[in-house]
Amino acid sequence: MATTSHDVLEATMPGPRDFDPVKVGNLETDAWAAYYRHEWRTFLTAAVGMVGAGFGMGRRRTLYGAYLVLRANQKWAPYPDNDPDACRDLMRRFYLLVARDSRDLHIDPATAARLEVEWWRLHRAHQHDPGVPGSELEQSLVDLYAYVYDADPEDVRPAAAARVEAMDISDAWVANGCDRLDPLLAQERRALVESYTALRRAVGP
Repeated sequence: MATTSHDVLEATMPGPRDFDPVKVGNLETDAWAAYYRHEWRTFLTAAVGMVGAGFGMGRRRTLYGAYLVLRANQKWAPYPDNDPDACRDLMRRFYLLVARDSRDLHIDPATAARLEVEWWRLHRAHQHDPGVPGSELEQSLVDLYAYVYDADPEDVRPAAAARVEAMDISDAWVANGCDRLDPLLAQERRALVESYTALRRAVGP
């Protein structure tokens, strides 16, 4: 059987287990910064890059998936009156795309969405209430990673811990006024790259 250009493209695209951690970490930093500055066009651009780099879906599904992530984040953004039910539904639709496209991930989209939005909830609680420990947020990320990648929870814990560190730096950056020249943003970027490097090491082929 002849190999088509489409077959070659699919073979060279990164999948959910062989993503580039530097690329994904940088794109997530851009997305987080745009989220807090309510720069939604910039957020969408970063989300397209993250979905493409992180899951390796085709162009149409990548664009639609990024749109779903954008809408979920817009529904989550108001504080304290956001819409977690809408967020879970939008992320369920996102994970449905992932499940349909991936041969490596075997997930229930509703479960993945619930775990995704749970860490959003715990991060917001941790951000606004010093009494909410970072350990709860870390565990929520461990639960998400272990489920989505069918991984040993302890293998993905370093990735979760580094991502919580990135969130704490991001929260400090937000408290400082969301200035793109603030050196905290570079620290956040390094922590997210570290997180995705640890995740790639834990779940990679």
